[in-house]
Amino acid sequence: MTKWALITGATSGIGWETSFALAAQGYAILATGRRYEKLVELEQALKKAHPQLEVKLAAFDVSDRFEVSEFLKAHAADLDQVEILVNNAGLAKGIEKMQEANLDDWEVMIDTNVKGLLFMTRGVIQNMIKKNTGHIVNLGSVAGRWTYPGGGVYCATKFAVRALSEGLRMDLLGTRIRITNIEPGMVNTDFSYVRLGDKSKADKVYEGMTPLEAKDIAETIAWCVARPPHVNIQELVIYPTDQAHVGQVFRRGDGR
Repeated sequence: MTKWALITGATSGIGWETSFALAAQGYAILATGRRYEKLVELEQALKKAHPQLEVKLAAFDVSDRFEVSEFLKAHAADLDQVEILVNNAGLAKGIEKMQEANLDDWEVMIDTNVKGLLFMTRGVIQNMIKKNTGHIVNLGSVAGRWTYPGGGVYCATKFAVRALSEGLRMDLLGTRIRITNIEPGMVNTDFSYVRLGDKSKADKVYEGMTPLEAKDIAETIAWCVARPPHVNIQELVIYPTDQAHVGQVFRRGDGR
């Protein structure tokens, strides 16, 4: 039977690269995201790299409970075969202090980073329980351990990912379902552009230092899921070498 990996937020960055990393391990890919045209690009790229690979696409918003419900109904047969769920969809919006922040930004972050993860997990976990096997990988952040000015609400959502990962692991004790929380530091993806809404400002975030790349995180996820069934990598904090802590980054004046 074909083994499937379901990846949210697969249209770019870590989700995109994770699709390739898991395809290389023999998983068929069920890729989801909001931008259907990007999912089609992903499918074409995956099949170019792996001509025999099975790929299915689903465009919807994980933060919308009803869209998630429709996805679960439409792909019920596929979900029976899902062995890996990568809850990658997530974002940050704004860097204002709480007393100055846009309330819409708060809602988007909470709805996507917390509720979206919950909706997807709840929809997939029952099948995993029936089969008594599976692996859920949640994309947390170092912001789920250490808070910084102007990031309180985003950090709160990633603290929630950490808590939900721990709670789910406890609730599933006695099953063979594994839960992993991956907590990256600075990764050069569209993250900063989405957060700041300005390309030049986003580029400055990584100026003079060498950040992690999406592929670094994807390879880490692939390593975690490839461990023997009795091994659960519960949490991994991953910083680039040029970042010692949240807000503590070494930058070279010449950009090297």
